[in-house]
Amino acid sequence: MKKVKITVLKTMFNEDLAKEYGVENLKTCPFHTKGQVFYADYSRPDGFCDEAWKAIYQYVFALAHGASKETFYFGDWIKIPGVAICSCNDGLRPVIFKLEATDVLSKAHSE
Repeated sequence: MKKVKITVLKTMFNEDLAKEYGVENLKTCPFHTKGQVFYADYSRPDGFCDEAWKAIYQYVFALAHGASKETFYFGDWIKIPGVAICSCNDGLRPVIFKLEATDVLSKAHSE
C-alpha cells in the first residue's frame, strides 16, 4: 500500500445559499485552506475534517491500493491516471481536493 498526496486546491463559499440556509456569520471552511497538503492511505490524516474524509476516502483507498495506472470511470472523468479531483459534502462552503497516487510506502505496508 502506498501513500496518497491530498492537496487542497480551493475553498469556496456559496454566499447566496449561506445567506438563505446558513447560520449567522458563517464563513469558509475552518479546517482547510488552499495549498494544504496531507498524506494518507487507509486512515484519515491528523487535522483533516471528518466529513471531508467521508467524502473522499474511497478514492484515497483505491489510489493507495494501486488504482494509479488507469483513469477513474473508464477515462470519462479525469484525464490523468492516478489523480482524482474530489470535494467535501458541504454545499455552503465546499473544499476541492486533488488526490494523487505516490510511490511512498505506507507505514502500514512496512509493519
